[in-house]
Amino acid sequence: MTEAISCPESRLWVLADPRAGTAAQALGIAERLDRPFTTVPLDWGRLAGLPWPWPTRIGLTGAARARLAAPWPDLVISAGRRSVPVARWLGRRGARLVHCMRPGTGAADFSLLVLGRHDAPRPADNVFPILGACHRVSAAALARARVEWAELGDLPGPRVALLLGGAVKGRGQGLDPALAHALAAQAAGFGGSVMATTSRRSGAAATAAVAAALQGVPHRLHGWGAAGPNPYMGFLAWADAIVVTGDSVSMLSEALATEAALFIAETTDAPRQRRLWQSLFDNGQARPFGAAAALFDRAPLDEPARVAAAIRARGWA
Repeated sequence: MTEAISCPESRLWVLADPRAGTAAQALGIAERLDRPFTTVPLDWGRLAGLPWPWPTRIGLTGAARARLAAPWPDLVISAGRRSVPVARWLGRRGARLVHCMRPGTGAADFSLLVLGRHDAPRPADNVFPILGACHRVSAAALARARVEWAELGDLPGPRVALLLGGAVKGRGQGLDPALAHALAAQAAGFGGSVMATTSRRSGAAATAAVAAALQGVPHRLHGWGAAGPNPYMGFLAWADAIVVTGDSVSMLSEALATEAALFIAETTDAPRQRRLWQSLFDNGQARPFGAAAALFDRAPLDEPARVAAAIRARGWA
C-alpha cells in the first residue's frame, strides 16, 4: 500500500480518522497530489458522536486537540462525518477544505465535497461526484505489489481474486458460510486459480467454508487475522478477474483501480449498496456475478487521481 508522506512543515493537512477505510479516502487524494503533507491523527473523545452543528474541536481528545496548532494549513483533506466540525474549525483559520462523504452539516463551508454518485448528491458548485469512494490503490501501488507478490504469477490463469466482506451494519452479522462456499466454488469455475481473502466482517465459519470449497483447486487463501503479510494488494495486482461481495464500498472502489474484469456478488439488499452496484453497471465498470459470468475488458478507474487533478486545476495545491 502507498505510504503516507510525513512532513510536519507542510501546509497540506490530512485529518486521519481512526477507521482505516475512512482515513484511506482522504489519504488517497493527498498521495496523488505528489507533494508532502502532514497526517493529523484524529483521536475521538466521548463527545465525538454528537452532531455538532458548528466548527469545533470538542469531539477530540486533549492530545488530539494539541496537535492542531499554528502555522495553520492552506489545504485540509478530511473524510467521514465526525471530522467535519474539526475541518470547519480549521477552515475558520484560513484553510481551504476538501471533504469525502456527506458532511451532514456545514456543506457550504467546504471548497470541495467529494461524494459518491450512488448517494445521489444534489448539484452544487462545490460538489464533485465520483463513482464509488476514494482509496489508496494507485497504479504505482499496484505495480509495487506485483513485484512484491511475484509468486502469485505462478498460479494458473485466469487468476480470480475473491474478496469477501460480510453483513452491512445493522443487517445481521458475518457472511453466511453456505453463500461463501457457493461464491468460492463459482469463482473456481473460471477454470484457473482463486486468490481469496476474507475480512473482519466475514467470520471464521465463512473462511472455513471457502477453504472447503477450494480443496483441489489451485488457490491462495488469506483469512482475516491470519499470520504473515496480507496479500490483498498482490491479489488485486495479479487478478484477471475480481469478485467482490456487494456489501463493501471500499473493496469495490479499490478493485476499480485495476484492469481486471469486476464482478459484484449481490449479497445484500441494502439500498445504498445496491445504488452503488447500479452506478458501476451503468458505467460499464462491473457486471453481476452469476452462473454465466465471463471475462470482459474494462479500463481502470482512478477517481482519487481525478479529484487530485481538480484540486491542482483550481490552484489549491
